[in-house]
Amino acid sequence: MSRNNIKLGLKSLCVKYENRVVGTLALDKNKKVAFSYDEGWLADGFSISPFSLPLEEKVFIPEQYHYDGLFGIFADSLPDAWGRLLLSRVLKEHHIEQEITVLDRLALVGKNGMGALTYEPDYELVTTESINDLDYLSEQCRQVLQTAYAEDLDALYEMAGSSGGARPKILTHLEGKDWMIKFPAHVDRNDIGKLEYDYSLCAKKCGIDMAETKLFPSKECKGYFGTVLFDRDEKKNRIHMATAAALLEADFNAPCMDYHTLMKLTRILTGEKKQDIENMFRRMCFNVFAHNRDDHAKNFTFLYHKETDRWGLSPAYDLTYSNTYFGEHTTSVDGNGADPGEKELMNVGIKAGMKQKECSEILHFIKSTVAHDLREYL
Repeated sequence: MSRNNIKLGLKSLCVKYENRVVGTLALDKNKKVAFSYDEGWLADGFSISPFSLPLEEKVFIPEQYHYDGLFGIFADSLPDAWGRLLLSRVLKEHHIEQEITVLDRLALVGKNGMGALTYEPDYELVTTESINDLDYLSEQCRQVLQTAYAEDLDALYEMAGSSGGARPKILTHLEGKDWMIKFPAHVDRNDIGKLEYDYSLCAKKCGIDMAETKLFPSKECKGYFGTVLFDRDEKKNRIHMATAAALLEADFNAPCMDYHTLMKLTRILTGEKKQDIENMFRRMCFNVFAHNRDDHAKNFTFLYHKETDRWGLSPAYDLTYSNTYFGEHTTSVDGNGADPGEKELMNVGIKAGMKQKECSEILHFIKSTVAHDLREYL
């Protein structure tokens, strides 16, 4: 749909999966967004969010306002801070001053969101050619962050897709693969790309499931961190996914969760899959020993595998050195967010059904690996 045909102020929206109608979103008088499954989907579809939206013939209304009145599963489709900033700038650039609803935002995502859910009407705000000069794109991102102008604002907006997070990033196709490539924010250290790449290599060595990562070269810094998107399969089919924040309707901006909850969620959602439970334990240990304190509920994702009708833990992402404004882990460890250690890590693992010996071996291997491989950052 061209920009001239965009009609903002939407009151309802169609949700689709692989071109099938899943259901309808509708804005109510209290600015909450109700959802109901389509009759055809109820016959042979699946629950897109098992705890909040079971496969039932009813109108679901969210209890919270965490996500501007949306259920978390639909909020997962929306961009976070960087994408919101770009949208605001693009709307201003094209003299679109009307206040937009959360349904308008989903329509602007359309078919370009992360995961498999798509939305109609599908509003295409800009159409541009992709740019592959990463140093140039990084400079354009810097301009957006520090000034009110960027020469290729439309291209940045289109390439950003609906990716989450606060750091500038693009989604692009290079070397036959779909990548997410990150650029430094104005508060980041100059070697942030190399740091996150080194963290990804260390995480893999620690037995954590990761998508392919790469340090893309730069003439201006030590490189840009990139990771292959995991919401596509080998045939380029989109995979339905849900963050822990969405599944639990949790406010990811606040410290509202403990790793006990994440482990329990993993056990329930994956059907006690040992590999996923162990991998979540590894991620917890890595985050503690590698000082990744921004371990909020949107940084843990589950993928729905339609062939088996089962959920599984996604590859890990956003593993980097990070602090929080309150100085603690966003997700506490056995109740301790300030300075969790081996005792708390062991308690979480054992309560999740892991053997004490297994927890101890994994914990000490990750602790020593992180201390050796990431010593320049810690």
